[in-house]
Amino acid sequence: MRTKTKKSRLKKAMIGLCLFTSFLVLFLIMYSVNEYQKGLASNADDQEIGDLVETKQEPFQGEEVKFGEIKILLIGSDARKGEQGRSDALMIGYYNQNTHQIKLASLMRDTYVDIPGYGMQKLNAAYSFGGPELVRKTIKHNFDLDINYYAIVNFTGFPKLVDLVAPDGIEVDIEKEMSTGIGMTLHPGKQLLDGDELLGYVRFRKDQYNDFGRVERQQEVLAKVLDEAVTVHNIAQLPKIVGTVASYVDTNIDKRILFTMGKDIITNKAEEMDKMRIPIPDSFTDQNVDVGAVLSIDLEENKQALNEFFSEESIALKE
Repeated sequence: MRTKTKKSRLKKAMIGLCLFTSFLVLFLIMYSVNEYQKGLASNADDQEIGDLVETKQEPFQGEEVKFGEIKILLIGSDARKGEQGRSDALMIGYYNQNTHQIKLASLMRDTYVDIPGYGMQKLNAAYSFGGPELVRKTIKHNFDLDINYYAIVNFTGFPKLVDLVAPDGIEVDIEKEMSTGIGMTLHPGKQLLDGDELLGYVRFRKDQYNDFGRVERQQEVLAKVLDEAVTVHNIAQLPKIVGTVASYVDTNIDKRILFTMGKDIITNKAEEMDKMRIPIPDSFTDQNVDVGAVLSIDLEENKQALNEFFSEESIALKE
């Protein structure tokens, strides 16, 4: 009799647990959809990506990946309405859903490469000539690296995304005063920067380090924003964050993959982000050619370095 009573109680408890779990899941789904829509609606009037003029863009031909190793072409654009513009920042983001490894490679915009159909040009011209697909083709043609997805980030939305993820600001240590070309003055010292100030910080290039310093700061800030995004404070805000991102990012990544990656990164916090820069040190020379000042690179050396950086073997050796 006692055994039957215990079984009955256990059965009721299991039913209650299942019901509770079902209600919780339903609540989270409703909450997520609601917050996602809030993120979209909050910036509907500011969207600029969709207002850019059409160029001779081909459909993006990167191979879709549902699970595993994902490489995303990250393009930072400062183009205004009615303009296409060149890519102001160009990176390749990598995420391995099996190992949870995150990597980031920055490609210097003045790198002198062969753009299919246009000849030798600065790398950042590829985006202006043919959008993200031509950038993908250029990277494949020169570096033999396949890219799966793209994301074009308009700098209008960068400050708002930073302020949402890190309302108290992102801490940086500024070595020297920054002012020329960024519309503000940033003073030396360790400090918290809000979204607008952080945008000025990553775009500054009028010092002895030029674009090299800017690339280093871009990587620094992306790593810190990602660290802030995966804190407990932002777990509940994940749907709204993704919704806000969608307002300022033109991408071909399916929203389900975005949610999956966001959830995966939060629940399986990766090690410190690995970073690299192309061209690698001591593999280039400064030259003046018909398209202006360029970085003339040792193509084979840089191609090998980039592919090794993203290879599974390099991840295995690190582990």
